[in-house]
Amino acid sequence: MKTEVERRKPEGITDYFSLAVTTFGVGYLPLAPGTWGSMAGVAIYLGVAKLVVSSPIINAFLLVSILLFTLLGIWASNRAIPLLGNEDPSQAVVDEVIGQLIVFLFVPFAITWPLVLTGFILFRLFDIWKPYPIDELQILPGGLGICADDIVAGIYGGICLSVIYAISSMF
Repeated sequence: MKTEVERRKPEGITDYFSLAVTTFGVGYLPLAPGTWGSMAGVAIYLGVAKLVVSSPIINAFLLVSILLFTLLGIWASNRAIPLLGNEDPSQAVVDEVIGQLIVFLFVPFAITWPLVLTGFILFRLFDIWKPYPIDELQILPGGLGICADDIVAGIYGGICLSVIYAISSMF
């Protein structure tokens, strides 16, 4: 449920920074901004996988990074609501980036392409379908409401991906 709010113009670097974080550079792309945001999350994951040698410390680093990014995303989304003129603006895709990254915390670092694609599809499925309690989380105020549903969708997708990974590892 998207509710219009009084829109205001950006004033200063903090507003522009919050818009950059909230839209992640892809939030204004046509058709499906959430899908573009999820693709950005996959690109970040693959970029980190290319740069870093796999180890247990990587997942801990990713977890801390996602936590910090989530806090930044909630703040930026909250600040961007009046700038975008909606309580849950479609341009706000930082939540999709966060949720998509959460999916990959549930499997070993640097998984295969088929599993990356499966993780992408699972996240999008849960983000669109919104099974309980995902849909209800959208009513939380401000940036928390924007991000919370995608965090849980990422957890659901990650659990499913870990089951698929475990089953595929047996063969």
